[in-house]
Amino acid sequence: MTRHFLELSDLSPGDLTAVLDLSERSDPPQVLAGKGMALLFEKPSARTRNSVEMAVVQLGGHPVTIRDDEVGLDIRESCEDVARTLSCYHHAIGARVFDHGKLERLAAASSVPVVNLLSDRSHPIQALADLLTIRQHVGRLDDVTLAYVGDGNNMAHALAQATELCCLNVRVSSPPGYRLEEATKAELVDDPADAVRGADVVYTDTWVSMGQEAEAAKRRPLFAPWRVTAELLALAAPDAIFLHCLPAHRGDEVVDAVLDGRQSRVWAQAANRMHTTRGLLAFLLGAS
Repeated sequence: MTRHFLELSDLSPGDLTAVLDLSERSDPPQVLAGKGMALLFEKPSARTRNSVEMAVVQLGGHPVTIRDDEVGLDIRESCEDVARTLSCYHHAIGARVFDHGKLERLAAASSVPVVNLLSDRSHPIQALADLLTIRQHVGRLDDVTLAYVGDGNNMAHALAQATELCCLNVRVSSPPGYRLEEATKAELVDDPADAVRGADVVYTDTWVSMGQEAEAAKRRPLFAPWRVTAELLALAAPDAIFLHCLPAHRGDEVVDAVLDGRQSRVWAQAANRMHTTRGLLAFLLGAS
């Protein structure tokens, strides 16, 4: 049976450990030797395109990046027809889309694994990189408290799902009207200071995601109390680390002193995007 990865919850706790272990292997299994992976981008990207393309190369494969204007999901062809066609040529398909429903339709029609490279619902490949970064820099995943402050968006949703896979405690604090709807076992906290207090990891994301630019002026004053400043970070555990999935809007959701400070691990986190994508693809394609 073809295994897809549309959300973090598609993995079991054992699967997650296997993916993270594969991500750290210095000898990546060549599961894509002589094979291709199609990468569909409705939304542009810097980290996702570069990290996924290089992960495919390191597994011996050939990435084929396809822009939205080249395929036009449900415009030139239906999602189903695109999936069936690309399955003829490739051993995996990745898609970065606006609407999560398109991913589900691609997966239903595809005969090869489909990977969510980002949707409006979730960003699970980023969450994998986050978990590997925590494991490497905190030393464990169990009994770690992560405080996410900011928009209750697809990133918050993906991190909340991590509570189901390991003993990671996730607190999510967002302004009224922008709170996480599906929290799984995450704790929803009104005050960002209460969320951050004593946390091992402090995490934030942009206040204005791609496609929401018209809301920027409205959002900034509402989100200002959720800005990660040195004062807010000081409420966390003394050895806490700071994470951001990037791109960062300096001075909005985070100040320079935090993003560039000694507790920041955002560049290690960005590097792990490539490593965990490689580990995930190796896992989906049968490596052990």
